[in-house]
Amino acid sequence: MAELSPAPIASVVVVSRDLPPVLAEALDSLRAQSLRDLETIVVLNRAAEPVPGAAWASAFDGSRLIVAGRNLGFAGGANLGIGAARGRYVLLLNDDARAEPGWAEALVAEAERSPGVGMCASKVLLIDPAGRIDTTGHRLFVDGLNRGRGRFEIDRGQYDGVRDVLFPSGAAALYRRAMLDELGGFDERFFAYGEDTDLGLRARLAGWGCRYVPDAVAFHHGSVTAGAYSSFKAFHVERNRVWLVAKHFPAGLVLLNPAFSAVRYGAQAFAALRGRGAAARFRAESSLGHALFTTLRALAAGWLGVPRMLAERRRLRSTRRLPLRTIYAWLRTDGLTLRQIAWTE
Repeated sequence: MAELSPAPIASVVVVSRDLPPVLAEALDSLRAQSLRDLETIVVLNRAAEPVPGAAWASAFDGSRLIVAGRNLGFAGGANLGIGAARGRYVLLLNDDARAEPGWAEALVAEAERSPGVGMCASKVLLIDPAGRIDTTGHRLFVDGLNRGRGRFEIDRGQYDGVRDVLFPSGAAALYRRAMLDELGGFDERFFAYGEDTDLGLRARLAGWGCRYVPDAVAFHHGSVTAGAYSSFKAFHVERNRVWLVAKHFPAGLVLLNPAFSAVRYGAQAFAALRGRGAAARFRAESSLGHALFTTLRALAAGWLGVPRMLAERRRLRSTRRLPLRTIYAWLRTDGLTLRQIAWTE
């Protein structure tokens, strides 16, 4: 393990659970970064430190290793790494992603130019299928579901301009330490999926900006740990978007949320019957009954947690500088259409 040196300008936190082979790729890409003033922290969401062979010992070389003691989820694991990070900026990189050599330098340079920016989003491309976009900043649907801007489009440079976006994907992002100190880190009740949306909206409502940096390029396998269309992912995505709405959305959108979701379910079912969209992929990997059971279980867990989220909503009044109705404007500029939600993966 590397000895601690004077505080770096930036720290990269990588959260992993079971030492997947792709983790070595992620760490190799961080050692190749052009920004040398960078520390790497690996958080292992497991009970005990592994005893890896020589290849793994080499993979961890130069990184600080933290063993969580149990599976804290992405949110808890990231918070553990953030707490140990010493940089002025905290960068997150998924364990199933790899960053281009100029990734960290481009993110930090943009943050240095823009003191009001609390978050920076990367240009994240899919490894499979190659040449397609995973996210260039996230967009939001009216019922709280979110998805990457440009998701599954062929990358032709159409998103190569620096611009403000709603919030970044936690798969490859920068967060300003001052913002994290002000707001706290991820809400660990979310565990996994949607925790970056929650932090992003919390930060935006507190007045922090988010900038998309197209020169900060990362490549993403996508849901290697949980499975891209697994029941685990489907449950947490659906449960957490209910919590997100209760915590941050204007009262009118909270009351109409069941109706908006019902329309989305109908559109996704229609697309699935034609073999399109994420719902079709999930259905292909499980039965229709299992898909319905997972959705109902997630909704039950989501609505049971609403009272706690409403209490948190009241607590967050002290940090909000923008009214909740600002979300209406964001839905107009960075919203997702029903077709985008239902017919794309």
